[in-house]
Amino acid sequence: MIPRVRTAVLISGRGSNMSALIEAARAPSFPAEIVLVLSDEPAAAGLPIARDAGVAAKAIDYRAYPKKEAFEAALDARLLAASAEIVCLAGFMRVLSPPFVERWKGRMLNIHPSLLPNLRGLHTHRRALAQGLAEHGCTVHFVTAELDAGPIIAQARVRVLKGDDADALAARVLKEEHRIYPEALNAVARSLRAANAPET
Repeated sequence: MIPRVRTAVLISGRGSNMSALIEAARAPSFPAEIVLVLSDEPAAAGLPIARDAGVAAKAIDYRAYPKKEAFEAALDARLLAASAEIVCLAGFMRVLSPPFVERWKGRMLNIHPSLLPNLRGLHTHRRALAQGLAEHGCTVHFVTAELDAGPIIAQARVRVLKGDDADALAARVLKEEHRIYPEALNAVARSLRAANAPET
């Protein structure tokens, strides 16, 4: 049996995209397995959800470290101890440093609630409505040192409906996030597995 790609998920809150990835990885044919969940927030609701799903989950409280470098060193140590090969950011609210991002180049994914390159950063649903956009959506992309600017892996579009508020729009976008993030991880894991396969 071909080994599955060991994948870690970083969260800060409820971890709904984390749950979507864990659920997708239950399928024996899925090429990635979720082996670790880490949160920078000890009170993150996603941590007990991950543990209930049988996934190792731990908080690494960023406040306990005097500098970002020390916090990221602790993250890296946990990822390496779990032999993680791919890292998925799922509502992880810390901006990672260029050296950390470089170490995981081509192996770190993020889900962002807009159709990148439009609406980088926060409050994307409110901004989409303020701009009068007809379409909104979500993007899975590789993480680079520039925020929300890495190569795009997958996108999904939703129509902005008359009468939408930010919450209603966010709910429809979130459904698409839960669909495309597992699809993107599937594709990246298959590609990584193929690249690392021994030659015959």
